[in-house]
Amino acid sequence: MAEFLAMGGYGSFVWPAYGVTALVVVGLIVWSAQAHRAVKARVAMLEAQADRRGS
Repeated sequence: MAEFLAMGGYGSFVWPAYGVTALVVVGLIVWSAQAHRAVKARVAMLEAQADRRGS
């Protein structure tokens, strides 16, 4: 197991790269979810305004 984690001496470069990549992917997922919620709220608000104007 230790040999696998050391990755032939390159583990100190590979594992942090995996970690940074994972953080970026998680950050993008969170950012996208927040943006999606904001857009949904904005659309709902605009639809409500349109309904009030049309009535």
